[in-house]
Amino acid sequence: MNADAVPERIAEVWGARTPYRRGDAWPRRADIHLEEGVGESDVDRWVRSACVLCSNGCACDIAVKDGRMVGVRGRETDLVNHGRMGPKGLYGSWQWNGKDRLTRPLIRRDGELVESDWDTAMDLIVRRSQELLDEAGPLSHGFYTSGQLFLEEYYTLGVIGKAGLGTPHMDGNTRLCTATSAAAMKESFGSDGQPGTYADIDHCDALFLFGHNMAETQTVLWSRVLDRLAGPEPPVVVAVDPRRTKVAEAAVESGGLHLAPLPGTNQALMNGLVRELIVNKWIDEDYVAAHTLGFSELEKTVEPYTPAHVGEICGIEPDTLARAAEIFGTSERVLSTVLQGFYQSHQATAAACQVNNLHLLRGMLGKPGGGVLQMNGQPTAQNTRECGADGDLPGFRNWENPDHVRQLAELWNVDELTIPHWSPPTHAMQIWRYAEQGSIRFLWISATNPAVSMPELPRIREILGKEDLFVVVQDGFRTETAEFADVVLPAALWGEKQGTFTNANRTVHLSEKAVEPPGEARADLDVFLDYARRMDFRDRDGDPLIGWQTPEDAFRAWQECSRGRLCDYTGLSYDKLRGGSGIQWPCDGERPDGTERLYADGVFTTSSAACEDFGHDLLTGGTVSATEHKALHPDGRAFLKAAEYTAPPEEPGERYPFVCTTGRTVYHFHTRTKTGRAPKLRRAAPEPWAEVAASDAAELGVTDGDLVLVESARGRVEVPARIGRVRPGVVFLPFHYGYWDTGGEGHPRAANELTMTEWDPVSKQPLFKIGAVRVRKVEG
Repeated sequence: MNADAVPERIAEVWGARTPYRRGDAWPRRADIHLEEGVGESDVDRWVRSACVLCSNGCACDIAVKDGRMVGVRGRETDLVNHGRMGPKGLYGSWQWNGKDRLTRPLIRRDGELVESDWDTAMDLIVRRSQELLDEAGPLSHGFYTSGQLFLEEYYTLGVIGKAGLGTPHMDGNTRLCTATSAAAMKESFGSDGQPGTYADIDHCDALFLFGHNMAETQTVLWSRVLDRLAGPEPPVVVAVDPRRTKVAEAAVESGGLHLAPLPGTNQALMNGLVRELIVNKWIDEDYVAAHTLGFSELEKTVEPYTPAHVGEICGIEPDTLARAAEIFGTSERVLSTVLQGFYQSHQATAAACQVNNLHLLRGMLGKPGGGVLQMNGQPTAQNTRECGADGDLPGFRNWENPDHVRQLAELWNVDELTIPHWSPPTHAMQIWRYAEQGSIRFLWISATNPAVSMPELPRIREILGKEDLFVVVQDGFRTETAEFADVVLPAALWGEKQGTFTNANRTVHLSEKAVEPPGEARADLDVFLDYARRMDFRDRDGDPLIGWQTPEDAFRAWQECSRGRLCDYTGLSYDKLRGGSGIQWPCDGERPDGTERLYADGVFTTSSAACEDFGHDLLTGGTVSATEHKALHPDGRAFLKAAEYTAPPEEPGERYPFVCTTGRTVYHFHTRTKTGRAPKLRRAAPEPWAEVAASDAAELGVTDGDLVLVESARGRVEVPARIGRVRPGVVFLPFHYGYWDTGGEGHPRAANELTMTEWDPVSKQPLFKIGAVRVRKVEG
């Protein structure tokens, strides 16, 4: 088979249907795409990997010919994708290869970035790092990373930050997309870690998607849903989204529901659903009594949220809410997925916890078809959280638990006081605030592009441009962020280095090195190890703090860190991961083949000795103390966390009458550094747009393709209009588009010119889904 034999996946995004019955295995099918003129017999070798262009983590093999990546094919035996790949994986995972890459370090001289060498660049970094440590201490250092690195790189960076430097200022762009996933699971279940698994799609008879446009964010997973819908005994689908997405259309066409609440009202909607379950007695009272805490408070909190009251707040029909609750309450097996529509709002953690509450009330966890997937937005986001590169302590340890800190100190052979645990880890939004205020004066940015992806871009550009902030950017491309750097380090990318990563349903894959990186580019692991050597970080005995040199040795070190924790990797190895499929953690001596679902026994990681977090007030973000947590005697029971609905911090008004929400398009990933260089994907979605409802467009005098000006109190963009899929009063913009490919010309177009510097009180995730704007036609 060659590329021409594969159906075009730009128009046919989700591929051909392979229907299957509930309880059967999803049929296998190997998707493949090769460079024009290359057939399978021409490939020199196939190299094991998994795709990193969404959080699904589809296993694949990289085709190599003459030392170049020339294509990719899905691995049929893998539990995640059964051989399928989406358009980003087929076309975007490798077609950027060799284009516009950084090949040598750059340093700033006389205001300009000029090529240099590694010794000069690293000497500059180390000299400035040591100067600031001597002058201001470790709190002068901040690290802002990604959801694109490998586990071994995150763990190494986590040890450098926590045991080498002793700074709590570590986080990543995962704060923008996945922080609420972790926060909600900590609040409800005591620890991060997905209860459910992708295979629950095979068994469910109802599927709820809360703020999750799966059709565009995880195309292969949506193919699995479409195949269930095309087969016997299809599930009922309920979509919660203010846009009429393909998910919403499929829900209605299959006899399910589309609920389109106003952005910022998710908590009211969820309280209404929880109330309906309780008043109609669609709950498992024995399970609730034996395995949960907090029912009385939850019942009291949701009591006012009748369908009529919720309808007024959310702008939906009361009968639709009641019917959705009935589907959830009476279906035998319900799977729920949650993503950015819930996560990027002012009551993000509260709303996501209500999804957990629905499942706890029904005892719908740990069984085939009955589970929760608090989804990730990026392929290796789970590893940032496990390994401590996002500020949390590695291995899902609790920074407030002295025993957990002691475990790490013994593992790393350092003084406990070196490990920052005197206050909560610094989240990304606060890291940028400290840089703005001048207390952080050294900021190392790896594998991410905050000059496009952070909220309120005018402010971010101003921070990056501060003279007293030393900025290191480590990337494969010269991004918008790199233009502000004092030092730019060329990084090896996917296919050019070795390592493991873990997807949204806890599946660990090994990605092997397929080709050499271009020029002098280095693997991120090698860069971090070089920094540690030059900084001469030592343990208590005077030995090098980091004793590993290779990815596999770093993986073994991480295994020891994970031992005995929920995310236990001790049963895994590189050789084991070279088998036919990825493997789900926890994987240890008792569970050598991994673990498909968590909490099947109804015992949660909530004991004070084991939990990752003691919890928060969902409205204020105020912390629950260790003493208060112990007094609750959770003893392995889950928490039914409650919160009333509050209005968003910014609502439409006379000056800015529309709600603005941002999101993804199926053809691009993040700031398009890879997908924008893939010809098929670039042609499919070459520029951004503003989506408005037909009724709003008529009132504005706007037709399809007209150039419109969208303004908030923070900035403006000028983009073409699209008429259609949002509810009236809402404007949608894709967030992928920056300026690296505009040559510095043209209109402002990055969606985050408009967004606000506000965040959820618990997860600290920014509010990309709510903000007030105005729209006017510029030209036809």
